[in-house]
Amino acid sequence: MTATKRPRPDSDIAPNACYSRMPSRFRNLIPSEHFPADKDRYVLYVNYCCPWAHRTIIVHGLKGLEDIVQLVEVDAKDATYGWYFSGRRGPSRDPIYGVRWIKELYLKADPQYTGRVTVPLLWDKKTATIVNNESSEIIRMFFDGFDQFLSPERREANKGVAAFVPPHLRTEIDTLNAWVYDAVNNGVYKAGFASSQAAYNEHVTRLFQALDRLEYHLSQPGHYPYLFGSYITEADIRLYTTLIRFDVAYYPLFKCNLKMIRLDYTRLHAWLRRLYWSVGSETGGGVFKGTTHFDEIKRGYSAVVNGNSVIPIGPNPSIMPL
Repeated sequence: MTATKRPRPDSDIAPNACYSRMPSRFRNLIPSEHFPADKDRYVLYVNYCCPWAHRTIIVHGLKGLEDIVQLVEVDAKDATYGWYFSGRRGPSRDPIYGVRWIKELYLKADPQYTGRVTVPLLWDKKTATIVNNESSEIIRMFFDGFDQFLSPERREANKGVAAFVPPHLRTEIDTLNAWVYDAVNNGVYKAGFASSQAAYNEHVTRLFQALDRLEYHLSQPGHYPYLFGSYITEADIRLYTTLIRFDVAYYPLFKCNLKMIRLDYTRLHAWLRRLYWSVGSETGGGVFKGTTHFDEIKRGYSAVVNGNSVIPIGPNPSIMPL
């Protein structure tokens, strides 16, 4: 892209200079009549720069689905044709069908498909079609959809208050997820891709108001050390993938630069570092850290903004020590 941020062909930037994320096209669920919970039937295609894919990677790891749902990395994106296998990090071709472009999988699922080509992508090898490409629905499927293949202590029904979406907190988690999605997860893009000063001013202001609100949330009883107390919930996972990218990508490249997490948000900074650095059982032995690749994040976002992939060195370190 040029400095004027010309939209990619699969971008969500509307002609009126406002950023609008288009809804996902494939919304099937597991388990269901057509897509039962079978072992080694499904493939999750991901990219480690993409925050939406990252949330599915984290849940895949936290739940221990490595031997149940195949994980395949798509390591490159072309400005014209979208996601593809380059062989730089992941395979040079899709290990299932041998294709090079993710768009080919979309067309295999629907030859008339003309929508956006996105990851994460959950694929069914048995019927050769897409199950779902909406990250929020994929992570909820992963929470309990394959629990029959896991040991009893890893099944959500047996975890009580330690479940990722415990019944007594479901409404509160859904409410927080909704405004965090709008103002933070999606808010950084609304600010970063704004093509008018008014749109940028509006969305960057709303973004930091939401971060202020989260900082206050963590100061309230029952909201420490994680967003809803002693256990990691879905809300922590969904917020993490945006905030771990904030100082290294959104602050310098998307002009979300009123404040930095590490300098201006004491509680959010502590929360973020706790998730990243923990290697205990609560993080599956370090799933957050192990799936966060700062070089890929910087490379990917620099390509979007600069076009020539000039990658910023700082901030250094990418995340502060705990």
